[in-house]
Amino acid sequence: MDFQANIPIYLQLIDMIKLQIVSGKLQPGEKMKPVRELAMEYGVNPNTMQKALAELEWEKLLYTMRTAGRYVTEDAVLISRLRENLAAERIGQFFEELRRFGYEKEEIMYLLERYMEERMEDDSTGTV
Repeated sequence: MDFQANIPIYLQLIDMIKLQIVSGKLQPGEKMKPVRELAMEYGVNPNTMQKALAELEWEKLLYTMRTAGRYVTEDAVLISRLRENLAAERIGQFFEELRRFGYEKEEIMYLLERYMEERMEDDSTGTV
């Protein structure tokens, strides 16, 4: 796994797991792999993985059932809210970066519309 040097690894793990939850790769109610197995999968120290999972539990995205393991939340509203927040964050970063390039709102909207039209055309022809 490639991690960014300037961001703590446990925070990057949190982001990766959140992305798996909102994308549906990890389903609501799905049992998580054990800490050691996840640590090996991501190539991190088990303590680092435990710290990330504990934070996700604090955020109510995961929960633990004694002796049965850790599970993904079944709270569809929470997952939906997280998905919207992550999207808004990414869109904000996108717009800020284009503004730094000197683009105005109308130009950004034009670029976005053109991109979406081209992308939808590619999707309909199966050439993605």
